[in-house]
Amino acid sequence: MSEAAAGKKLLFNQWDASEVTVTDPSLMRYVTLTSQIIPHSCGKFSRQEFGKSNMMIVERLINRLMQTENNTGKKQLAIRIVRDAFEIINKKTKRNPIEVLVEAIANSGPREETVRLKYGGINVPKSVDTAPMRRVDTAIHFIAEATLKGSSTSKKSASAVLADEIIAASKGDMKCYSVGKKEERERIAKSAR
Repeated sequence: MSEAAAGKKLLFNQWDASEVTVTDPSLMRYVTLTSQIIPHSCGKFSRQEFGKSNMMIVERLINRLMQTENNTGKKQLAIRIVRDAFEIINKKTKRNPIEVLVEAIANSGPREETVRLKYGGINVPKSVDTAPMRRVDTAIHFIAEATLKGSSTSKKSASAVLADEIIAASKGDMKCYSVGKKEERERIAKSAR
């Protein structure tokens, strides 16, 4: 008897989200790993404040990929990109791609940022801690931005670029775009202390 027949909902009928754990304690509340076959909530969480924290993390990545100029409103295309990227991640790492994605988000979300304070007529940068929800949002934004830039400048498909970015970010590789942007933001914040 297969797992799908036993009543479990596997993401894309392949990967089990229930076996993934979030290791970063600050992100546990904001990285949702509900079981869904197709990550599509039909806007169910859009009406409530901070509702996106209840949305599955894979759907948030898909929605972020849809916000680029080429994929605007093309949810099926974005789902296919993520599904193909997850298959590539599984082939390369032999691990659950949802787990690799969660590690990539934890490694590419900045912990410290700067805000501008105005003293007199002068803008002064001030270092502040980043809220966990913003860390997740920023990490997903960096990963989606890397996918857009990488697929437009090379002959690789968007799913291959996304898979490479997620794998590199999960390892904390400084050469990948998302971890590099995170380090840049934290460096600017450190100089503004």
